[in-house]
Amino acid sequence: MTKKKVERDGYINLNVKVDPEKAFFWRNIHKSVIPGYHQNKEHWNTIILDETIPDEDIKLMIAESYDLISDCPSKRIYEVVKKIPYGHVATYSQIAELAGDRKMARAVGNALHKNPDPDSIPCYRVVNAKGELSGKFAFGGAGAQAKLLEAEGITVSGGKVDLDILQWK
Repeated sequence: MTKKKVERDGYINLNVKVDPEKAFFWRNIHKSVIPGYHQNKEHWNTIILDETIPDEDIKLMIAESYDLISDCPSKRIYEVVKKIPYGHVATYSQIAELAGDRKMARAVGNALHKNPDPDSIPCYRVVNAKGELSGKFAFGGAGAQAKLLEAEGITVSGGKVDLDILQWK
């Protein structure tokens, strides 16, 4: 949740990761919030625990830090894939964009290959930009993805689906 806790000048100092847009917000509100000690000053603040900062603000800064540090592209990818409606498909680049970075289509493929919960994360609903299904290594062998899609009423022809009709909008 935090990077480092040290004592300086008799006070515990706590470094927290911060959204660069909020770094100066906290520093302007509290004189005991300073640029991160021995850290990147744009992404880290040091909270000097000298009892001048309300507990609620300290808890909020720690929570914000935790959210930034625990953010994981795979987690975002899985959350988007869970939203693909039954009977529809999405492309790798579509998932990447909805997960926050349209340039990470390859990361989408890697995350889906490591799907930790196939019962809840329907990775088989993700196809390439041409509507082509994954290779035979995925989803339990040759034809497995097609069978899963066909079970949802999706027509697969020649290893492809019609994105004009089936793509999640």
